Amino acid sequence: MKIPFVALDHVVLRTNDVARLRHFYIEVLGCTLEKVQDDIGLVQLRAGDALIDLVNVAGTIGRQGGAAPGPEGHNLDHFCLRVEPFDDDAIRKGLASHGVTLGDVVQRYGAHGEGPSCYLSDPDGNTVELKGPATSPPVGGH
Repeated sequence: MKIPFVALDHVVLRTNDVARLRHFYIEVLGCTLEKVQDDIGLVQLRAGDALIDLVNVAGTIGRQGGAAPGPEGHNLDHFCLRVEPFDDDAIRKGLASHGVTLGDVVQRYGAHGEGPSCYLSDPDGNTVELKGPATSPPVGGH
């Protein structure tokens, strides 16, 4: 089965200085502020139809990713591919036939709102999120 990709949903950037990146992406590139979750160290910016997530490496999410960007740490946490329709069983079986393990499906917030989501790793160890259609709208009503 070929997975029916729609688009990239969001990119997550890990940083020591969320304020600096927030300023750059909003003031320099013209993104808009979508959602702030200080309790987990996450700022979500709207970039057209997608989101750019800024993660504080000292926050709850950021600490899970290891060192800050630099020689011993990567800047990209994961990338997300939109999938429609999102058929968990078919996707799981198709990936398993290639020896790829798919994580649990849970509801996560993305560019189009809350929806089904799961993670896998590529052969180089990069984390890829597969995200289905939203089951509730995004904060900004996009």
